[in-house]
Amino acid sequence: MASAATGIRFVLDGQVVEAGEIAPATTVLQYLREQLGRTGTKEGCAEGDCGACTVVLGELDGERIDYRAINSCIRFLPTIDGKELVSVESLQPKGASLHPVQQALVDCHASQCGFCTPGFVMSLFALYLQASKPGPEAVVHALSGNLCRCTGYRPIVEAGCRMAEYPTPAHWSVKEPRSAERVARLRSLQREGTLAFPGFAAPRTLEEFARLYEASPHSLIVAGATDVGLWVTKALKELPPMLYIGEVEELRHATTQGADIVIGAAVSLADGYGEIVKHYPMLAELAERFASPPVRHSGTLVGNVANGSPIGDSMPILIALGAQVHLRRGNQSRSLEMEDLYLAYRKTAMQPGEFIASVSVPLPVAGRFVATYKVSKRIDQDISAVCAAFAIEVRDGRVAAARIAFGGMGPIPQRARKAEAALVGAAWSRAGIGAAMAALAEDFTPLSDMRASAAYRARVAANLLHRFHLEHSGTSTPLRVESLAVG
Repeated sequence: MASAATGIRFVLDGQVVEAGEIAPATTVLQYLREQLGRTGTKEGCAEGDCGACTVVLGELDGERIDYRAINSCIRFLPTIDGKELVSVESLQPKGASLHPVQQALVDCHASQCGFCTPGFVMSLFALYLQASKPGPEAVVHALSGNLCRCTGYRPIVEAGCRMAEYPTPAHWSVKEPRSAERVARLRSLQREGTLAFPGFAAPRTLEEFARLYEASPHSLIVAGATDVGLWVTKALKELPPMLYIGEVEELRHATTQGADIVIGAAVSLADGYGEIVKHYPMLAELAERFASPPVRHSGTLVGNVANGSPIGDSMPILIALGAQVHLRRGNQSRSLEMEDLYLAYRKTAMQPGEFIASVSVPLPVAGRFVATYKVSKRIDQDISAVCAAFAIEVRDGRVAAARIAFGGMGPIPQRARKAEAALVGAAWSRAGIGAAMAALAEDFTPLSDMRASAAYRARVAANLLHRFHLEHSGTSTPLRVESLAVG
């Protein structure tokens, strides 16, 4: 085990890189390009949208290494301590042939200017390690965080489908996640205590994390930095001392406990949504449309909840399902209904030194219909104009309980209580839904911005409630959504 005093260390191309104690907000991209001279990894948008900066990060998972694509432009280098980094140069060691992913892109003429190509290579490489022979749908999903403005996507998708047809490479085959040598090397870097240097600390226990945050409540809690990273790359902010939550073992699990799904604060968006979708398969589309795979692999579900953005896509459905947040401050713990966490724009009910340790989501209830809808200008990698979530219980043709929540309709994600009140006790019918749609106008006063006008948001919100009824009413005659729209 590495000692707590050792500086940042990670594995690259089979060798341990000792970065020492650097500026905590140094990004993985900066270190690769400026310190290691690995300029294959590009900076495009500097906000995790274009994918030109994509690398693959390996993390121990029992007796294997879990390799996932991440955005290096917004991931801080100290957060990859004890992990394995794979850059585009890693795929073709000196004197070796092109890796199958690279060769497939060449053979399919899937590159033109070439600036975005290394990012596509790395996203496809992560898929190569996970899927024996991916089809077009899997390839498109893996590339949803990569942009190309030259070649177009057809040849790139074709390359992704063909990469498994090439001979197994000497380096970086599908056997790598279980390579005993690689696993042993990473295990030797795992720490017993806190990694700490000026401006950064990464505790390994919940008790230590709570103690440090209570003592320094001005510290900034970070996980994958998918939001905080932009404070540095776009706003050029100087960050306060950072507390990294990603090494706290007690917070790294998503499990079912009793009647709840419990998701720890260090669980990634990908894994958190994965656990929820096991029980609520109807939420799979929302999970896939939340940002992109590289963002979901770095960011955390609880981080999105704690952020409190009115357009955060995870909060409406969690509120509709009756989720609770479990807070910790020092040795004290308490729980809140999630809708009670948000007081005003970017303001929460958390006290100084208090943080969200986990979120619990109730398991499905018989007779309860659940759905969520995201309306945005693009299918992938876009911010919602409106995000609607519904959890409605119907018994004997009448609404027994209703929870409706929206994002994008106000300064905080919140419930539509007047619409809920209009539904409860009413028949699950067109007339009942019409009354609830009208009541939405009393629940929200939307704003107009670059994504949508207030009138558009109001109409869409009402029509989404109508859509939900159509999809869960069992009617064989679809109704025109526009006929009940609220202008």
